[in-house]
Amino acid sequence: MRVLITGCYGQVGHCLVQQLAGKAEVLAVDREQLDITNEAAVNDTVAEFKPDIIINAAAHTAVDKAEDEIELSYAINRDGPKFLALAADSVGAMILHISTDYVFAGNKDGLYVETDETDPQGIYGQSKLAGEEAVIEACSKHIILRTAWVFGQHGNNFVKTMLRLAKDRDSLGIVGDQFGGPTYADDIAKALVTIATQMVKGRDVEYGVYHFSGAPHVSWFEFAREIFDKAVEQHILAKAPELKSITTADFPTPAKRPVNSKLDTNKVDQVFDIPASDWRSALADLKPYAS
Repeated sequence: MRVLITGCYGQVGHCLVQQLAGKAEVLAVDREQLDITNEAAVNDTVAEFKPDIIINAAAHTAVDKAEDEIELSYAINRDGPKFLALAADSVGAMILHISTDYVFAGNKDGLYVETDETDPQGIYGQSKLAGEEAVIEACSKHIILRTAWVFGQHGNNFVKTMLRLAKDRDSLGIVGDQFGGPTYADDIAKALVTIATQMVKGRDVEYGVYHFSGAPHVSWFEFAREIFDKAVEQHILAKAPELKSITTADFPTPAKRPVNSKLDTNKVDQVFDIPASDWRSALADLKPYAS
């Protein structure tokens, strides 16, 4: 299996490189090695390496900055995936593309399924949805994996931020009226590797959009409380800071956040036998997050 991984220094990309080591012939690139917004560079790289699978883990994920960096957001989140998908199609490869809960308005009652109407509320979500549409149009052999609330030992994320803040503060206000499924980056990588392996082995694959995120669903406040409980148990913190549940209105941001980021993951489980990410077990060793 020959796999081209883009965004290899990101949270998920880093895990993909680790998991595929010794299992596949991997070309791992980040923006320094391959600018995915440069169509000629993408075509040259894909034509030379001839991957069986392209896994696009590259994205402009700075949600608030995206409101000002509109051209950059669309270049990375729409044009880059389009160029990768076109190049994949030209060599008969398949493309796995990571997307986001932000393609939805976030105001639904209940879980979002893959066929629900999209209605992104900000530039980040709009550019990611445009990327989905570009991939679907450019390459028939595609899997789009929407996920949410990503965290891991590598890169910046909510878990690391909470542990850092807890060192200096006795109390914290955490948003308690936004809900979703925290998703361990290593589990996203495992899901992508599982899908890629089944596809390359020639399984009759149902191409299209899938949801993969963590369970159980919680608020940011509940997620933070679990992080601090685990940190105290593991003697990373002497005591947890006092937590106060605040509203979205109490913590205004340039970009609107989805109130409901709860994704239904039944489809990916039924088709590929991939269960939801067990985010609680992923907090069993917090030392790498606190270093």
